[in-house]
Amino acid sequence: MRRSAMKALFTVLNLTRTERTRIDRDRAVLVVSTVVTLGLIALYVFGKSTARW
Repeated sequence: MRRSAMKALFTVLNLTRTERTRIDRDRAVLVVSTVVTLGLIALYVFGKSTARW
């Protein structure tokens, strides 16, 4: 009984850690894609304002 309780505890702890890393990866992808999008918009506006495009 004691061994199965410890296994269950470690399983829950491992699942919690896996979910955190996944959320962090999702957040990192969201931040990077937002920065890239804003950079492209800034380049477009800069190009239109200097009449190079």
